[in-house]
Amino acid sequence: MQAKHPKDTFVIMSELVLPNDTNTLGNLMGGRLMHWMDIAAAIASQKHCNCPVVTASVDNVSFNNPIKLGNLLTIEAKLTRAFHTSMEVYLRVYGEDLSAQHKYLSNEAYMTFVALDPNSRPRKVSEIIPETETEKKMFDGALRRRQLRLILGGKMKAEDAGELRALFVKE
Repeated sequence: MQAKHPKDTFVIMSELVLPNDTNTLGNLMGGRLMHWMDIAAAIASQKHCNCPVVTASVDNVSFNNPIKLGNLLTIEAKLTRAFHTSMEVYLRVYGEDLSAQHKYLSNEAYMTFVALDPNSRPRKVSEIIPETETEKKMFDGALRRRQLRLILGGKMKAEDAGELRALFVKE
């Protein structure tokens, strides 16, 4: 398997927010946004592993600024790190009022996907090699975020999360 760089997985997806996408306040519904984020993150993951993927987890999704009816929504997604069979994807979501020429950050999130073999079983993925300083920081942080996900999901004991534990406990 050939290693790839985060830039090889970069995806930009845009949608126009229409009436069927909004709530009674004229804001994009959170569920619709998460649907589009899931698609963008899955595409980024598939660009890395070249096989089907499934969503394994969605980290905290906070809505900083609403995206209004008629605005353009743009999602940027790329891998931060690949583990054995899973991949962490970082997403940034922007809203844009085209008539006012105003673009703003709506939210950020991390999602995790697992690569699947032809029998729908987890399959090994190649590594990601970060290039920029930002990519290196996100790569390093991915291990701590993964440990936190595993602890919260009941798949790891807190005392076994060495990198995460080092942030809180001085030994």
